[in-house]
Amino acid sequence: MTMIREVRSELDDASTQHYAHLFDALSDPTRLDVLQHLASGEHRVRDLVAHVGLAQSTVSKHLRFLLECGLVHACPEGRSTWYSLSQPAALSRLVGAAEALLEATGTRAALCSHLQRPLTAADSSLEL
Repeated sequence: MTMIREVRSELDDASTQHYAHLFDALSDPTRLDVLQHLASGEHRVRDLVAHVGLAQSTVSKHLRFLLECGLVHACPEGRSTWYSLSQPAALSRLVGAAEALLEATGTRAALCSHLQRPLTAADSSLEL
């Protein structure tokens, strides 16, 4: 019983919430679809609406969540806003780690090749 209390006291509740929020962002198929499209380059909401086939309000809601998590960057330009991945190299490494974990647990799955791109020298200096 003492050991359980010691482990619990070492847990950081705020960090746990940050991780949960990040994994929640990655747990939705529509958000993963949006991230895959953004991995190929910047898109506007209307472009993403055409790609994913959902209402503009739904796509905007998912983009807001991805912005909250810091996975996506917004760049306003006139009446439009262009969205892009904020940390493409880190996201690529995370996707690679997820694919390895899925394979280790008996599931072969891969997201789009844009999220699996080889790391460049600049990317390798970023730690996941």
